[in-house]
Amino acid sequence: MSIQDKISALMARPGQDLVAKDDVPWWLKTAGRGVGTVGGFIAALLGIWNCVSILTGNVSGLIAGMWQIVASFIVLCVEAPCCCMFIDQVQRFSDMVDNRPYWNRALGYVILAIPPVILDFAFSTFFGSGLIFATGIIYGMMALGRKASAEEMRQAAAAAESRQSTTPAPSANMRANLVTNAQPIGFSGAPVFDSNV
Repeated sequence: MSIQDKISALMARPGQDLVAKDDVPWWLKTAGRGVGTVGGFIAALLGIWNCVSILTGNVSGLIAGMWQIVASFIVLCVEAPCCCMFIDQVQRFSDMVDNRPYWNRALGYVILAIPPVILDFAFSTFFGSGLIFATGIIYGMMALGRKASAEEMRQAAAAAESRQSTTPAPSANMRANLVTNAQPIGFSGAPVFDSNV
């Protein structure tokens, strides 16, 4: 057993399959969990800092701070349920989210991160919500999946080129642009203006 396998066994969640169900690289999964966990803690601290801005009369800063604290709690519940084990339903919620496709999590994190920045554009909201947004971006990249190998891309390009030689449609060419796909413009004459109006 290699050191990487030992670390993976330590980092495995309870009830997690030992065989990966998808072909997402391990470093991308670890980056998503790591950025989500660290970003959740930082967003919570910066959200508390935003809530203190009510002392200066900044109500939008208070609302943005409360939103950021709730968003960081949700991210921490999903990414690091061991940090919230004092709440009974956290593990069930985390398992439910883990069973969903990656794009659901990506969209949820991006939606959670945007309102505090809109409410109060300050460094603390931008940085705290930016880390949650970055977690959403990482999960979005995981949802896209692995890039095809060079050989598979060559085969797809060759198949498209062979289809293009048999199909006369202008949009079948992989190298088509707007100029080669342009349609002729009809001319109906100059507009007529009525001078009596």
